[in-house]
Amino acid sequence: MIARLSGILVSKKPAKAVIDISGVGYLVNISLQTFYALPEEGKPVTLDIHTHVREDAIMLFGFAEAGELLLFQKLISINKVGPKLAITILSGISFSDFITAIFGNDTKRLSGIPGIGKKTAERLVMELKDKLNEMAEAGFATTDTIKEQSAPDDAVEALCALGYKETEAKKAVKSAREEKKKMSLEETLKQALQRL
Repeated sequence: MIARLSGILVSKKPAKAVIDISGVGYLVNISLQTFYALPEEGKPVTLDIHTHVREDAIMLFGFAEAGELLLFQKLISINKVGPKLAITILSGISFSDFITAIFGNDTKRLSGIPGIGKKTAERLVMELKDKLNEMAEAGFATTDTIKEQSAPDDAVEALCALGYKETEAKKAVKSAREEKKKMSLEETLKQALQRL
């Protein structure tokens, strides 16, 4: 199995790239995130690779970031999500928006991605929450992102537990995060309480 390719970037398009290694050109399927991270054509490039073997073909999927590869592998472990659909998902939504959608149970946002219907969106939400937490525990740079994305909901819940009305709590949390988007739960609560 091919796990990584290092060579010269011969060509790149939003869905595919060709990497030359010792005179052999490897066609690699890529997401838009990886496409934007690629260097200019003719420059050295290294991609982490997932090798997908079928009866009639061997397909390579390349990733500029190890975290994106891991998320891709989590996606294809879900029933009825193949490699091509997984790449479409990674191309159709940013990593942080994807996490927000998963942890916010936002099936409407997910079903807006081409190829994702309501049932698939529901399956993604149901099956990926635990898998994303596993990624964070594995040491990938998702822990902070996950904490940041879940902080607003957790803050509203905490404020409601303190006796504030949900509408007031949501308004205060929204106001706090307009000033500074990336805040921990503790920071969000502190700033929101100052507005109540």
